Amino acid sequence: MAAFQSLPGFREFYPEAFARRNHVFRLWRQAAHTHGFQEYDAPVVEPLDLYRRKSGDEIEAQLFSFTDKGGREVALRPEMTPTVCRLVGAKANSLKRPIKWFSIAEFYRYERAQKGRERAFFQFNADIFGEPGPEAEIELLGLLVQCLRGFGLTSADVYVRLSDRNLWFYYLEALGFSDEQARAILSAVDKFEKMGDDAFKGYSDAHGPLDPQKKAQILAFLKVTTLPDLESALAGIGGEKLAARLADWRTVLAGIDAMGIGDFVAVDLGVVRGLAYYTGFVFEAFDRKGELRAIAGGGRYNDLVEKLGGPELPAVGFAIGDVTMALLLEQRGLMPTVVQAPDVYAVIGGPAARQAAFGDIAALRGAGFRVDYPLKDVAFGKQLKAASDSGAKLALIFGDDEVAKGVVKIRDLTAREEHEVPADQAAVAVRDFFTAGS
Repeated sequence: MAAFQSLPGFREFYPEAFARRNHVFRLWRQAAHTHGFQEYDAPVVEPLDLYRRKSGDEIEAQLFSFTDKGGREVALRPEMTPTVCRLVGAKANSLKRPIKWFSIAEFYRYERAQKGRERAFFQFNADIFGEPGPEAEIELLGLLVQCLRGFGLTSADVYVRLSDRNLWFYYLEALGFSDEQARAILSAVDKFEKMGDDAFKGYSDAHGPLDPQKKAQILAFLKVTTLPDLESALAGIGGEKLAARLADWRTVLAGIDAMGIGDFVAVDLGVVRGLAYYTGFVFEAFDRKGELRAIAGGGRYNDLVEKLGGPELPAVGFAIGDVTMALLLEQRGLMPTVVQAPDVYAVIGGPAARQAAFGDIAALRGAGFRVDYPLKDVAFGKQLKAASDSGAKLALIFGDDEVAKGVVKIRDLTAREEHEVPADQAAVAVRDFFTAGS
């Protein structure tokens, strides 16, 4: 009979892999806390209509969706944004603004598993609600960079590509495009990096041939990479909308420079993120070598809370996926080998010694030390070898002779030194040893 295996696109986390995952989560959580974000959690199953309302009926093909025993159409969550909008929208009037929340949770998408993408994956999500100005983008970009830099990644390893859907709409409006035409142009811009000129075929099919002069202006706008370039590109166009948006760009870029993260952020108008609910600045993080999928992505979505049934509430957020992040850290040699060794290993003699040892073992564990011992009676020599192999720094020896004398022998497994202490002082001696070592 064949052994059962996990389903395609789902991962097992054996202890070593689980420890590495916890390392990533710990640094993400630390970054969020230092930026003043509060952690939340939410159900893993949501009403299917929550995702239909956000993304349309076509999203269902990408979901693990089903009808539950109560006859409700539900889905395993594929992302957190609709959920956090639902949570915030339900209590928006009682929440102090700005609302700065984060989560680390598992998500599910019924897609073909490939490098950097699984059907079950974890994401770090961070969002700010209630702040309409670009100061929210500055804060989130600072958090995003810290979520990367905290692992030892530098601006030579990763960077954030910053763009602006509003700027594109205002620019295309100034060029004479209707809203519908502008959306088709943005769809082409989103695909241009991979498809080149073929990306504009959808526009031509729907709206006729694209005027060559306007296409040249669009392609020139795509090449903007600095604030001076942006100012120059907009200099001859004018208009209040573009002028105000340019002021927002100056605020954001000045803010990230003042934070010392300017070298992590690049102006790149080729990023528009294909999701139509984005309403302003958008950004994606990539490795500099260009070998991996996007590490993170996000942007402003001022209309989504209201669209999902809540009040009108400005919002901006991003998500980092654990799969691509782990691949990047492994490639750069920044994923540590996590040692899961006990602090103390107890070497125990006969039955009487075992009873005497349990009290000290329990006391040490209660004090926060990680203590291991053989669950069954094992030859003394094998126990000493097991203590050495375990990686513990100390061995507590509860031999029959030691128990008879009312002492415990403490062996420093690194210095290979040992001494005896009264049995009722063993826990104190262990604490003093680790305190001195710290």
